[in-house]
Amino acid sequence: QVQPVESGGGLVQAGGSLRLSCAASGSISGINTMGWYRQVPGKQRELVATITDVGSTNYADSVKGRFTITRDNIKRTVYLQMNSLKPEDTAVYYCNLKTIWRVTYWGQGTQVTVSS
Repeated sequence: QVQPVESGGGLVQAGGSLRLSCAASGSISGINTMGWYRQVPGKQRELVATITDVGSTNYADSVKGRFTITRDNIKRTVYLQMNSLKPEDTAVYYCNLKTIWRVTYWGQGTQVTVSS
């Protein structure tokens, strides 16, 4: 099964920073929107941030001003810079890629844990 490959999760103290990366394999074509979602046990997966192929961004209210999503179209990679992290940001973060063929790809998930 084709999956984007995520990296960059880990454990950090409140107020700290982490940067997540997600690279699309060469077999994924026609990528338009790239994004990040997160999920905690017992809750639905929620949108964190998205970025379109022309650079338009969208953020969840809870992360505005703290997180920044960017992409490198040559490297086929999307990044999530997370600053001023809070314990409530603790979750498994999933990369999401949408294509012009209306196919959606999910990464395997990477754990982010913020200690108080």
